[in-house]
Parts: sequence; structure tokens; C-alpha cells
Amino acid sequence: MYDSGMKRFLLIILCSLPLLSCAPVLRQELAVNSLYGFRLADLAEHPGAYEGRTLMFGGIIAKTTLTKEGSLIEALYMPVDSRGYHLDNAPAGRVLALFPGNKNILDPMIFREKREVTIAGEYIGMRKGVIDEIEYIYPIFRIVELYLWEEEKDYYRHPRHHLYMGYPYWSYGYEFWWAD
Repeated sequence: MYDSGMKRFLLIILCSLPLLSCAPVLRQELAVNSLYGFRLADLAEHPGAYEGRTLMFGGIIAKTTLTKEGSLIEALYMPVDSRGYHLDNAPAGRVLALFPGNKNILDPMIFREKREVTIAGEYIGMRKGVIDEIEYIYPIFRIVELYLWEEEKDYYRHPRHHLYMGYPYWSYGYEFWWAD
């Protein structure tokens, strides 16, 4: 039915599907050349060793503010794997990521609280800041590339309404539920 060329083509397509699903979320060269899975404590202890290097990390946005320098994302740090996917570790501190103002802005309505991001950024150093009333020292990065993860939708679902008319319990377009 199929000639050998068509079989070979289908086999190549089927074998490449798993590879495509594992693609990095950032550009390939960034994923390969960036340091990932680092600890924030290492940045604080040895800031000179990381300065100017590109690091890849994930985060959950706490807030985004527009400053004279550019758009500044404050996020809970999440380690990532080599492709930029968040690992299932608990957040381990906060980071600042600066998107320079000469490129455009990151709208705080889009880059809002609780959105997840993966960032490749050049490590700049440490910066003092405040979380509520507590002084905090943040590692700060200049964003090279950024990936905003799709937001999970939590749609409000109405209770199901059901009609039934006698035996044999017909349901008109809805599942039948007994109300207690």
C-alpha cells in the first residue's frame, strides 16, 4: 500500500516527535551556553565568580515595575533544567531581572503576579531592596531572553442544571445529578 519512501518518511516523523516535545523554551545557544541549576547562596558568597556570565533560571513573578532603567521583574527563584523547564523544587529566594528600557517595556498587566517565567540573564551583582518592611539583598540580572509561560486558566464552572421527565430518566443535554 505504501512505498518504502513513504514508510521511511512516516518512521522519521514518528521518531522525531519525542525530540520536538523536549525543545528548549529559550534559544538553543542560550540553553547550551548558560549556567543553570545554581544556588542563590553561591551568588551571594562568590559574586565575582558569576559576574558577566549568562545564567538561566525560572521564577514566579512577585511584581513587575517600570523604572528609569527599564522593566524590573521581582520573582521567586526556581531552578530549571537544561531546557529551561522549571524543576519541582520549592522557591529558594528572590531575584530581580531587568529588561532594559531601550528595548520596550514589559507590561505589568501581562507580567503580573503569579505568572511563571524562564529567564536567561547576565548576572550584574547584588542589590539591596525591601520586601514589605524587611531589607533583602537580591541578585540582579540583565535579561537576555525571556519566556512567559502560558497562564493556567481557572474557569468558573456553573453547577450543572438538569431536567428529567419521568421514566426512564431522560436528561435533556446535561448529565443527571441527584440533589441531596
